[in-house]
Amino acid sequence: MYTLGHDFVPPGIHAGGLRYHGASPLASNLLKNGIIEAKAYKQTPVFEAAVQFAGVEGILPAPEAAHAIRAAFDEAIAAREEDRPRTILFCLSGHGHFDLSAYDAYLSGSCRITSIPARRSPKR
Repeated sequence: MYTLGHDFVPPGIHAGGLRYHGASPLASNLLKNGIIEAKAYKQTPVFEAAVQFAGVEGILPAPEAAHAIRAAFDEAIAAREEDRPRTILFCLSGHGHFDLSAYDAYLSGSCRITSIPARRSPKR
């Protein structure tokens, strides 16, 4: 399993529900074998994708799922630019009804955008 270590403590920020600093053994194995790739996004493009998705599909995604939506959007844009068809699959794992305060902060411009200062290598 990949993790940032038991001593890693993320800063006290809103992270769209993604505070867990590890990955499941299944996802770790898929990453290790090059079957999937890991991507990281800042909050603003994630919420932009979530709001666009909600406007088109009528479903307010949970912030965790919005990260996958952002990645799916980016893959679709790349496919269009390359003029290459592809199948894009993502998991919409939940609605954002319990995260309305996060959406309110994003839409009002009061969502703090912060970064973790130093990149750490994943540990196994």
